[in-house]
Amino acid sequence: MLITNIKGLTGIHPKNKLVLRGSELDYLPVLENAWLLIEDGLIKDFGKMDSFPSSIAHLPSHSAEGRYIFPSWCDSHTHIVFAASREEEFAMKIQGKSYEEIAAAGGGILNSANKLQKATEDELFESAAIRLKQMILQGTGAVEIKSGYGLTTESEIKMLRVIRRLKDQFPTPIKATFLAAHAFPAEFKNDHQGYINLIINEMLPRIAEENLADYIDVFCEKGFFSVEETDQILKAGAKYGLKPKIHANQLSVSGAIEVAVNNNAISVDHLEESNEETIETLRNADTVVTLLPSCSFYLGIPFADAKSFIKADLPIALATDYNPGSTPSGNMNFVVSLGCIKMKMFPEQAINAATLNGAAAMEISESYGSIAIGKKANLFITKPMPSIAYLPYSFGESQVDTVILNGEIYHG
Repeated sequence: MLITNIKGLTGIHPKNKLVLRGSELDYLPVLENAWLLIEDGLIKDFGKMDSFPSSIAHLPSHSAEGRYIFPSWCDSHTHIVFAASREEEFAMKIQGKSYEEIAAAGGGILNSANKLQKATEDELFESAAIRLKQMILQGTGAVEIKSGYGLTTESEIKMLRVIRRLKDQFPTPIKATFLAAHAFPAEFKNDHQGYINLIINEMLPRIAEENLADYIDVFCEKGFFSVEETDQILKAGAKYGLKPKIHANQLSVSGAIEVAVNNNAISVDHLEESNEETIETLRNADTVVTLLPSCSFYLGIPFADAKSFIKADLPIALATDYNPGSTPSGNMNFVVSLGCIKMKMFPEQAINAATLNGAAAMEISESYGSIAIGKKANLFITKPMPSIAYLPYSFGESQVDTVILNGEIYHG
């Protein structure tokens, strides 16, 4: 595929640049009036139109006049395998009920778990496939999906098998995360160690045997899993080769960051609550800080302090947290807008965080997340736009016109 007259080829980084830290996020290289050649699903070459090589002039081409090309969004935190939406909790949120109050009233994660345990694998696959298609058409070209609405051995395995089916049937890279430590089932409310033993002794061996997960995650938070419990689960997962990703500091500064860094977590996700100790702990680690602004938007909780993390030279990623309870949306364009509007990130910072650093949070930035020769041609072409900043500026409207995955136009 040859694309010519591109107004701006965006996100050009050296192929060996795998993550952007701190002020590096400010730099979003754009090649104006460009051409791009794709071959065998990879970016073969690119350059400016005024030095267009005659050797490829005979190839059929698509004109992208007035349009920008971006690397696909890399959404490194989702929960898109679920049985049913939870709009019945929507009114409770509007009434001012807190996350904890809704959970105590039988809502929240346990509500999703009850519904999922009754759903078949086929039903879960079909509904998740619809969500994933919609995400792809909005520009997402790589995704991480978590379990965590099963909370029993059979249901967690069922979720992970659905994720594997999505992986097999969609042209995007998909990473699977085992998150049985999402909440304590009702029967283990007063027997935390009993549920942790179930995760360690029953679930993990089955998951390893079927090779169903890449990562292990824990919701480390007051009222959920303590720091000590989190450490126990992460260490057990590591014995089976599962690397940690942690739900950390969503509702309070809980000590989750310290346990994450001590266990060499690939990413710490949420961080709506943080302090100087949080930043100092992360400063000496390679852990990616994944921020989820549409969760803050929906729940009405504080937005993460992106500026302080960037100032501390940390690598920031943006992701959707798409789930039925706290973020019923997989629109990365809106996430990028919120990064700018609510977290005061510059458009360049937010776009880098949603592409290359999102890929880094899934350990796939060698092949995805930026424009570089030899990388996968997972891209999207915008509608005609006046500038890069117009994409986050025009929140609520998708500027994505054409999606290209593995060098081919995706129609859904």
